[in-house]
Parts: sequence; C-alpha cells; structure tokens
Amino acid sequence: MADATCVGCHAQAGERWRGSHHDQAMAHVGPDSVRGDFADAVLRQGKQRWRFHRADGRYYVDAPGENGRSRQYEIKYTFGVDPLQQYLVEFPGGRLQALPVAWDTRRQRWFHLYPDSRAGTGDPMHWTGRYQNWNLMCAECHSTNLRKGYDAAADTYATRWDEINVGCQSCHGPGAAHQAWADAKRDGKPAPSGAEKAYGLVVDFRAGDSRFQVDQCGACHSRRQRLADSDQPGAHFLDNFRPELLRAGLYHPDGQQLDEVYVYGSMLQSRMYQQGVRCTDCHDAHSLKLKAEGNAVCVQCHNPAGNPRFPTLRKAAYDTPAHHHHTAGRPGTECRNCHMPEKNYMVVHARPDHSFRIPRPDLSQKLGTPNACNQCHANKSPAWAAEAVARWYGPERRLEPGFATTFAAARAGRREALPGLLALLRDPAQPAIVRATATEHLPPAQPEARIALSEALNDSDALVRAYAVLALAELPPAERAPLLVPCLRDPIRLVRINAAQALAALPPGTLAGADQAAFDQAYQEYLDAQAAMADMPATQLNLAGVHAQRGDDPAAREAYSRALRMDPDFGAGRNAYAGYLATRGDTAAAEATLRAGLERNPGDAELRYSLALLLAESGQLPAAIRELHEAARRAPDNPRIAYNLGLALMQAGRLRDAEAPLAKAARLDTQEGAYAYALALLQFQQQRPEAALPHAERALALNPDDRAAQQLLLAIRRGRP
Repeated sequence: MADATCVGCHAQAGERWRGSHHDQAMAHVGPDSVRGDFADAVLRQGKQRWRFHRADGRYYVDAPGENGRSRQYEIKYTFGVDPLQQYLVEFPGGRLQALPVAWDTRRQRWFHLYPDSRAGTGDPMHWTGRYQNWNLMCAECHSTNLRKGYDAAADTYATRWDEINVGCQSCHGPGAAHQAWADAKRDGKPAPSGAEKAYGLVVDFRAGDSRFQVDQCGACHSRRQRLADSDQPGAHFLDNFRPELLRAGLYHPDGQQLDEVYVYGSMLQSRMYQQGVRCTDCHDAHSLKLKAEGNAVCVQCHNPAGNPRFPTLRKAAYDTPAHHHHTAGRPGTECRNCHMPEKNYMVVHARPDHSFRIPRPDLSQKLGTPNACNQCHANKSPAWAAEAVARWYGPERRLEPGFATTFAAARAGRREALPGLLALLRDPAQPAIVRATATEHLPPAQPEARIALSEALNDSDALVRAYAVLALAELPPAERAPLLVPCLRDPIRLVRINAAQALAALPPGTLAGADQAAFDQAYQEYLDAQAAMADMPATQLNLAGVHAQRGDDPAAREAYSRALRMDPDFGAGRNAYAGYLATRGDTAAAEATLRAGLERNPGDAELRYSLALLLAESGQLPAAIRELHEAARRAPDNPRIAYNLGLALMQAGRLRDAEAPLAKAARLDTQEGAYAYALALLQFQQQRPEAALPHAERALALNPDDRAAQQLLLAIRRGRP
C-alpha cells in the first residue's frame, strides 16, 4: 500500500514527517528537491573540473568519466538534504553512481567528498566504480522496501522500491493488514485474519521494549552487513544483520567512534541503553528533531527530581556550573559537547558520539584516545585536562569505560590482555557489544579462554553467542564440532549461520541424522546471507573460503576469481587466492596472482610479503630476500616482515645482515616470543652468549613450555655453541 494511505488517518504524524530527513532521503530531481547551484557553477579539484548546469528543465554535470575524459551526465536523483546533498547518475546495467562532489547546504558551496583521493579510472573507489555504487552501498536505507535485484551472473541491477524515500512502512513494516484492521473497525466488523493482534501492525513498537525500538532504528543507523535479501520487519536485529564490533580502524580502544560507524554500535555501549533509554526519548519519531533545545533535552531526566522510568538514575542538578565548571554561555556548558563529542564525516557532517561517555583525558595520556576536553581546548595537553577533571570531581569520580586498556593491549597483541578479556566476557554487566568484541581477541587454544568461550555459547545475549561461535571456529574441526553443533539450532539466525560457516570444514559423514539436517538448513541460510550481498567482493571471498573447506575446487576458484574481477585491488582476496593456489600445488598461478596485484599496487607490502614467502617455499631464496627487503622498506613498522627477512638472511648464511631485522622485530613487538628466540639464536650462533642471554630469557618467559627456548637458554648459560 502507498504511504499516502497512512497519512489519511495519521495526519499529525504525517505532517511532522513531511520535510524531515527521512522524507528527503531520496527524490527525483526537480526544483523542489535540488538544493545545489546548477546555474553554470564550476568546482575545480586538482586537475579535475566539475560544471553544474541546466537545460530544458533537466540537470547536468560535466565530470571526468570512466575513461578520464570529461563528459556530460544527466543527474536523475537527489540523495539526502542536510548538511549536504548528493546527486546520482544513471549508468548501464541498472547502476546508479553517486558523484564524489556534493552541495554543502549550510555554506552554500560545492565541495569534494574525497579531496585527498587519488582514485583514477578503473579504480573501484573512482566515482564510477563499485564502491561508489548506490545500489550496493547506499540504497537500502534511503528508500522504502527496496529490492536490490542484483544479477550475479551478469553483474547488473534491477533495483526497485515501494517509496523512493524513507516512509511509514520503512519503520512500521507493511501496512496492508493494519489498513484492513482499521477498515473493519470503522465498519464495526471483526478484524480480518492476520490482523487480530497489534492492530494488524507487523512492527509493534508498543509491545516491544526499549531495545526493540533501538534495533529497529539500528537497521539503518548502524555499520552492519545484511543477512537476508529482504528484511523480516519486527524480527530480532541479528536475524537481519551482522553488526560490526568495536574493532581497530572503526572504534578507538575505549569505544569512541573513529570511522563512519553511525550510531547503533555507540548506543549499545552506553549506560543509557543498558538502563532502557530509547531513541524517541530524545528524538521525535516522525520529524526526527530533538524534543527540546540545548540542555533541555538532557534535563528531561538528569535533574533533581529524576525520572520514574529510570529509578537508578542519580537525582541531581546537572545544568549548573557546580557540575560542568564552565562559564555560562560557553560551549563547555552544553551537555552534548562533553558527553557526545562530534566527529566530522563526509567533510561537513558533524556527528555526535552516542555512547554518552564521561570525558577521560587520563586515557588520552595512556592510550592516545581523543577526549572532549581537548577537542575544545586543543592548545592544552591531555595532562592539563586530566588534572582539571581530577580537581573538579575528586578521586571517587566514576571512571569508564573499563575496557579501554584491555582492548588497547589486545590490539597490540600483548599477552597481559588475557585476564582482562576473560573478565569482560564473563561480566554480564558489561555491554554485549563489549563482551562480543572480547571474544575476537581470545585464543581458543588457551585452556581458560576455551572454557570461557564455551560458556559464552549459552549466554543470554545472542550477540555474545554469535561471536563466541566464530572464536571457537579457530579450533581444529574435530574439536570445534561437539561445541558448535548445538548452535545450529539457535533461535537467532546470525548464531546459526556462524555455526554453519564454522562447521563447513567437517569431513563428509561427520554429522548424521538430525545434526546433519540442522547443518544443511543453517548452511543454506549462510549461503542466502552471502547471496544477499553477492555484489560485494568480500562476500565472494567468504564463499571461496567455505567452498575450499568443503573441497569444491571449481566453486572456490570461481568465487576467488569473481572477487578479483569485482575489485582487482582487493588485497585480502588476492592474498587468499594465491595462498589457496599454493596449497593446491599451483605455484605458478599463485605467483602470477600476486605479481598481477603488485603491478597495480607496487606499494602493497602485504602482497610483496606473500610473494616473498611463496618464492622462499619454492626454493628461490635470493628472490625472496629481495622481495622481503622491499616489503620491509614499504612497511617499516611491521615486525612480522622484519622477522621473516631476518630468518631468510640466516638461512642464506648472512648472519651479520640478519641481526638488524631480527632486532627490529623484537623491538617492535616485545610480546612475541618467536622474535626474541630468533635473535637470541642468531647471537648465540655468532658466539655472543652475553648478548643472546636477555633475549633467550624473554623468549622463555613469554613461552614457558617451549622446549626449543628451554634448550637454547640452557646452552647459553652453559656457554657452549
């Protein structure tokens, strides 16, 4: 049914929605939708020139095209409205491509979204390439009931929507049953079949708790991967999506937003979310505007009277100098500036962090994380800010988040992170997204970690269960099977498909009867999830991996090849394909795959490193050493590359040359016992036991059960070569 039908009864909601960001999420071009200057305006970016103009009521841009030459394109759609508006151009194969230049609706100017980009023609990041494709990257969250219509064989689209923008049924689900219920009620008739409950609404916000609402909003306001070609409205979030965790590159170690992660992952970390705060406590559900201006939206709850919905909330006056310690009228008096620091995305879009955290300049001192104090006081040091916070709030002040130092240590690969990770995983008071992130850093081969991860398979939170499954997938197939087979029957789809992916490597005949049937069903769900994102190169890499595990060589090769056809610069996919070819004995094809990548990207140190290892394994040690030298030059802070360069030089008998890279590896990663061991062994072989001793001692301290380290240390102490 059309959203206009909804407005017939819900006029007030429709009026608030009209003109909102949802209303203007996408539109056909025209005088009422276009905000940019198309009066022959010109933007120059480096050597590129963009000219915006109109003719015969149509909108055009002269832009550098797929071949690098400027040509005229007709603009078909507007995309978004504030603080920037983008524009979409039609291409063959049903593709819509987003221009890399946008209109700044506040400063009234054209600007380039990627001013530092060097993406040229043929690059998937070029505005005509795959990663600037609306169908793949943007469409589903800007229109109602969007069907992507991707044809994997032809790599084309037949994308359709019910409403071009984000309308009523984007959030409330299909409305036909609700309309039938309303018609029956008006006519004094019983509700028709299927519309007896919840007024016929598929998504029943009244029956759902606060987390249900956050999940429904999070369907679009999150960094996630789709699990099904079409949503199940009102279903559990993890039946439709796989959310990103607090990973390096996306979030700072303390959980603050780093990359473009939107809102959901931040909200899940917050104490407010844990206590039942939902989106509509602050935002109007239809206009999306804040319910009050400035601090008034916060002091709805944070005041001396409190709020009966949140009985644990401390009743106190917060909008006062006694709390914020800033002069009236200054930015430091606004709650959001301290507790929701903003970060700019898309050049001009300042987005507040929804983890609602307490400023921690002391963590900035230790970990280099940002903090709200120094975001304003940029000319001051974190130490200055930390001293002020300690002086204002005293030693008993609340210090959060408690996971920052643990995640920082885990990201650095330091072994001392293990107790903290175990404590986080086992603490039900921690946010589920924090506990799930802890599973990714726990080594399942470590006995206590394995026990904790096994316990997490029965956790009450599905997000924790889902990622505990993936962590245990690193165990040998025979060991993971007894643990993960029950997860094939989990009520949540993400848990089931993770289990199916983890068990795909089991030899045929391992499962039988009901277990095999459960696997078959879950594995099909996994394949369906990949099909939903089949236009993404990473999806093809996933499929290649499971086909390889199941011994389907033709399917694995086709999926690997498709990933690289989609994105020739997909380094992880190229490395994986070369590794697969090498295991199949096709060394020449593996080498050709890596060299093809290096032709496109000579500076890719990982590809060069993989090539070096391949050459070494095939007996071409001098060539391998040359590639390792070049990889080390291009990635000077990579201890793994330095270590392997040192080993290769040792193998070539060049002991003097080997010492510098081995010492560098040990210096860059003081927690890796293998690096310390190799350096100690080299120095011992050079008859320098005094130099070798501290490295051998560190190697054994890091790996107490390592027999080789034990024997080397004993030999050094005895003083014999």
